[in-house]
Amino acid sequence: QVQLAESGGGSVQPGGSLTISCAASGSISAMDVMAWYRQAPGKERELVAHVPSRMDPFYAASVKGRFFAARDIAKNTGSLQMNNLEPEDTGVYFCNALVVVSDGAVPHNYWGQGTQVTVSS
Repeated sequence: QVQLAESGGGSVQPGGSLTISCAASGSISAMDVMAWYRQAPGKERELVAHVPSRMDPFYAASVKGRFFAARDIAKNTGSLQMNNLEPEDTGVYFCNALVVVSDGAVPHNYWGQGTQVTVSS
């Protein structure tokens, strides 16, 4: 079984920085696309970063220039470095990945449980 787990969330003042991580475990042959989403109370879940394996990441306009995503393909892990955080960045951040569990298998989409990021003064 494949599981994704986020870590590194917490509380930070505006202008501060946090780095959150995502680790995948289980039977994994390959990970295609990784992505980060976030959801604030009362709002829809929104895409933050889309991280292909061999192309530059895509970032939402609201975080471009402040957030930077990275992957360790061999370890099936990823991270999201968040700089110059704003109160509007507050929410639960979710890791998402398209995972191939065996050679030739159809990729399946998996979600982590989320990690809370709170930006307030």
